Amino acid sequence: MASNQSAPWVGAWQVLRNPRVWVMPSIIVGLLAFLLSMLYMGGILNPRADLHRLPIGLVDADRGAPAGTPRNLGARITEGIAAAPDPDDAVSWRILDEATAHRQLASGKLYGAIVVPAGFTTSVAALSAPAPAAPTRPTITVLSNPGVGSLASSLATGIAQQAVHAASLQLGTALTAAPPTGPGQPVAATRLLLADPIAVAVEVGHPIGPHSGLGLTAFYYTLLLVLAGFLGGNIIGNGVDVALGYVAGEIGPLRTERPLVHITRTHQLVVKCTMSAVLSMPTATLIMVATIGILDMDATHLPLLWVFSVCAITAVGFGVQAINAAFGGIGQLVGMFVFIVLALPSSGATIPLEALPHFYRVLSVFEPMRQLSGGVRAILYFDARADAGLTRAWIGIAFGIVAGLAFGFAMTTYYNRRQLHRVAPKT
Repeated sequence: MASNQSAPWVGAWQVLRNPRVWVMPSIIVGLLAFLLSMLYMGGILNPRADLHRLPIGLVDADRGAPAGTPRNLGARITEGIAAAPDPDDAVSWRILDEATAHRQLASGKLYGAIVVPAGFTTSVAALSAPAPAAPTRPTITVLSNPGVGSLASSLATGIAQQAVHAASLQLGTALTAAPPTGPGQPVAATRLLLADPIAVAVEVGHPIGPHSGLGLTAFYYTLLLVLAGFLGGNIIGNGVDVALGYVAGEIGPLRTERPLVHITRTHQLVVKCTMSAVLSMPTATLIMVATIGILDMDATHLPLLWVFSVCAITAVGFGVQAINAAFGGIGQLVGMFVFIVLALPSSGATIPLEALPHFYRVLSVFEPMRQLSGGVRAILYFDARADAGLTRAWIGIAFGIVAGLAFGFAMTTYYNRRQLHRVAPKT
């Protein structure tokens, strides 16, 4: 009797002693752990060291001194900042007029901007002029852009502040070296002011709503769309396979096997893609109900956001169905790498692309999350402007749908012609 009770444990022990049982799980799990660690941590460890052409605007609104000067100080400041040594090409300084700078902030093309005000030269000249009261410190404004993401805006703001401070010290050297314009020597407080004359005021250049997660709601909303398409596609695929009898359905201890329905791989793909497209509509609706209706996320252009969400989920779903049809049992693993593992660190939604290593910038050209996050960001933060990333997102969605269908049907047609059926028809 005791031997009968111990028999299952003997069987389990015999399975565990078999090296072949351990080989593939060990390789796959170890490889996954290594690749995930390299991909996710490799892109975030030192964003400042990886900076490449971070876009920051330079605006000279200075009108010069009242009597007129050959060259106003605002031009000297902006041109000096733009010409400062930058061996790593970390910043892309863009000299713009004020209206253009605000337009580019409103479309997410600038991560920040430095604005020299209209009376800058006059306020600097007043520092050295004799006056009964303490002179007012000249101020340069740094505009932030939280819509591009909290880290991107913070990097741009920090770089802009450092650039203005360096320009202030350079201007201070010239002011302290110049002879006084009035009788007597300046007092100690004035000399200190002349040595570092410029104050920096940080303002929001393009505000977003208070329920925008400091610019992160676009990323998380995009992640919801991708996960909905990825998980939904796999759930639909498995459900269709169970319904057609290709795999057994298991819920807890319950196992059911349906009669096998012999249809071609191509027809199976048609069924799964049709269901992915149809179910994307209630899925997108529920995501909006949860995020906007219940959680009160800031969002405008709701009809457009719904249509975009439906199309994005559909595109990801078609890709998942095509990959599963082509790769079979390992399709879910391949799809996870395409839509999740490689897509997240190259999306540019949390860490800007300009602060990622070159490898991730290359991935962002074709990875779907980068395209989708640009479209969601444009709708949520930048008034659904086409040049804010929405056009690129629509092109990415269209390409994803066409490429997914073309790849999936090409592979299933090939398998059908080679008589590579999932289950051989009974003769």
